[in-house]
Amino acid sequence: MATQDDRLQWPFFDEPHRRLATEAEKWADATLTGEAHPVERTAVDARCRVLVGRLGNAGLLRHCLRAADGGVAEDFDVRSICLLRQTLAYHEGLADFAFAMQGLGSAPLSLAGSERLRAAYLPRVGEGRALAAFALSEPDAGSDVAAMQTSARRDGDSYVLNGSKTWVSNGGIADFYCVFARTSPGQRRNDGSVSADGISAFVVEPGDRGFAVAERIDAMAPHPLARLSFDDCRIPAGRLIGEEGEGFRTAMRTLDIFRTSVAAAACGFARRALDEALGHTRSRGMFGRMLADFQLTQSALAEMATALDAAELLTYRAAWLRDAGRPFTAAAAMAKLTATENAQTVIDRALQMFGGRGLVRGEIIERLYREIRALRIYEGASEVQKLIIGRELLK
Repeated sequence: MATQDDRLQWPFFDEPHRRLATEAEKWADATLTGEAHPVERTAVDARCRVLVGRLGNAGLLRHCLRAADGGVAEDFDVRSICLLRQTLAYHEGLADFAFAMQGLGSAPLSLAGSERLRAAYLPRVGEGRALAAFALSEPDAGSDVAAMQTSARRDGDSYVLNGSKTWVSNGGIADFYCVFARTSPGQRRNDGSVSADGISAFVVEPGDRGFAVAERIDAMAPHPLARLSFDDCRIPAGRLIGEEGEGFRTAMRTLDIFRTSVAAAACGFARRALDEALGHTRSRGMFGRMLADFQLTQSALAEMATALDAAELLTYRAAWLRDAGRPFTAAAAMAKLTATENAQTVIDRALQMFGGRGLVRGEIIERLYREIRALRIYEGASEVQKLIIGRELLK
């Protein structure tokens, strides 16, 4: 099994990546407590804000931005984002969530926003003073983005939004939302489906008239999630991100950057589960021997380690391809599919080794079991990744 030191010697990384991984590990080890998940929603919300502030103070959120907006690199460096997400996920799932949402929620602005708009929001994102959110999914338009119903119409110096968004991470606590809405109807295709043209992106603030957090959503893992509603929500026309009709392209460019990092987070969860399993099997006595002495245990550990190495190799290959400017769509889908599915298997095997203790709320393995399940759905479910890979193969 590749250790972190072994992994950092893979040809996918340059020296700055190795330094970043080492520094991030030291920071996470000293800062993240590894305590049990907060249970109360207010405690989860408060913890997210604390984590964003700490990540900002440590300079780690600068990796979510481009140099023009106060970031570290000229363009998004996906390998750096992946290394950070894997490290944070290993130590505390909510820290990974807090970091990822700053990047995902603000990337549309970085990619397509005007200089004025970027200056108004992005420095606060990098400093950890403003929480960002990405509002794309709708109750009847999840993976099928083209089925979006939320609309935006120009009215003088304003846009008026109507509709709803759901599964919005940081929903209810974000300081601004990148919201996608139709400014014109999509074209009807021969097969009856609707094209994704006519979608635009906007910045919406919680205080905007007609905006409301319609419902807070409680998920398996305690993340701030919400359904948003827009009822003649009026925003300044200057908060249009890019040009009208460019929203779908902006959304897909954003997801292309962060999809591979979901795989990295899954690897972080899986590596923590494997380490916990190794420690447990070496210390748990059974029938006069240690659990690690049984061949069944050794076989399971071998499969877990192999699955994790395969996932990490695919993840960092995809990140390297993206950073090198090479085609990476299929590679990113393979990485997300393999890493999230393999991590689910690794964590499940680890929980089985812990027996009844693994089922107790608050135990690390129990926490990881709830954390990993969402990643097989977020930013494109496993089934969607298979469709992407198939389409790329058939091109």
